[in-house]
Amino acid sequence: MSMFCYQCEQTAGGSGCTKIGVCGKNEDIASLQDTLIFGLKGIAAYAHHARELGARDEQVDAFMHDALFFTLTNVNFSLEKHIAMVLKCGEINLKVMELLDKAHVDRFGSPVPTEVFTGFKAGHGILVTGHDLLDLEELLKQTEGTGINIYTHGEMLPGHAYPELKKYKHLVGNYGTAWQNQRKEFEAFPGAILVTTNCVMPLTANETYGDRIYTRSVTGLQGGNHIADRDFSEIIAKAKALPQLADKAGAYTLTTGFHHNAILGLADKIVDAVKAGKIKRFFLIGGCDGAKPGRNYYTELAEKIPQDCVILTVACGKYRFNHLDFGTIDGIPRLIDLGQCNNAYSGIQVAVALAKVFNCGVNDLPLSFVLSWFEQKAVAILLTLLHLGVKDIRLGPTAPAFVTPGVFKVLNDNFGLQPITTPDEDLKAILG
Repeated sequence: MSMFCYQCEQTAGGSGCTKIGVCGKNEDIASLQDTLIFGLKGIAAYAHHARELGARDEQVDAFMHDALFFTLTNVNFSLEKHIAMVLKCGEINLKVMELLDKAHVDRFGSPVPTEVFTGFKAGHGILVTGHDLLDLEELLKQTEGTGINIYTHGEMLPGHAYPELKKYKHLVGNYGTAWQNQRKEFEAFPGAILVTTNCVMPLTANETYGDRIYTRSVTGLQGGNHIADRDFSEIIAKAKALPQLADKAGAYTLTTGFHHNAILGLADKIVDAVKAGKIKRFFLIGGCDGAKPGRNYYTELAEKIPQDCVILTVACGKYRFNHLDFGTIDGIPRLIDLGQCNNAYSGIQVAVALAKVFNCGVNDLPLSFVLSWFEQKAVAILLTLLHLGVKDIRLGPTAPAFVTPGVFKVLNDNFGLQPITTPDEDLKAILG
């Protein structure tokens, strides 16, 4: 790949520097600056949610300013300092994920493992997508006793596991899968739709749900409706005016809610199973889903993982395989859904706790990370894992276009970061 930069007046030909900047910036520096900015976008998303819940952190806020200043024209041309800064971005993302986790637990209680219905219940319906649990809580309050049922979609699935949300009887189930399938799924859903955060897709001439989709907060659609605050009366009225959903059984149930507090409650059983050789390895398979060909790799990998291994998953990448029955090992589920992308924090807490029990480093644990990425929050989480020194992470379905071969080589040399290949080859390499 070549660089592209047009952030200053000296831009080559007035259109963009593509080989080396007129300022002297090379493609690796440009790549690391892009990586840093994408990581900041991920931090901003989590900090936004935390602030909505009344939680903020001065160090996180200050880093946003320092890191953006770092990418100004003619500020820094040191490769080492850029690598240190992107790893610092990972450290700050860990801090903001911890902040958000605490804010969620303080407000909604600690998640508990929960089975989630995937069909329809008779009555009017509103489908909620995105990540904002505060929006979900407020909508549940305002729809209580109205005859409207609430369904989650995408990254809202883990909402079913929080005690202060699951107490609402009209939070009835989860509909649909990951964000890239939303046009087909929203078209088929007869009720109203609330988008609380990313990921939302633009309306085209083919979509007929434009009059019944509502965006909230930072989200917006040309041709859609917007709710500025948390007064949901407009979408409630719309839901009542739309046809009722008929009773329909789901093809399967989904299980979510394995927050680190819940998993650590099973710690003794897990440790005993590892010591007895009943659990040989843990795989963390998760991240963002997407539409690019090759993502069936994650389904195939999960299906081929041996029966004496446990799969941890997080974010909407889980929809590639969370409908499958993986069974249990001594009562421990073989598929453990940690929650939303920010709940990667739970995965980190579990790894740290296991390392402590076995008196070893995280890299010495029988634990492999196989990640799928699509957008900026996934970048921030990857930087967090690198900051923690986690090695031999496999990343797919393709390497990020903003990472130059030079930068990827540095990450491979120092951390063993590598692209996925095929499920069979990767399993052979991991399991020996």
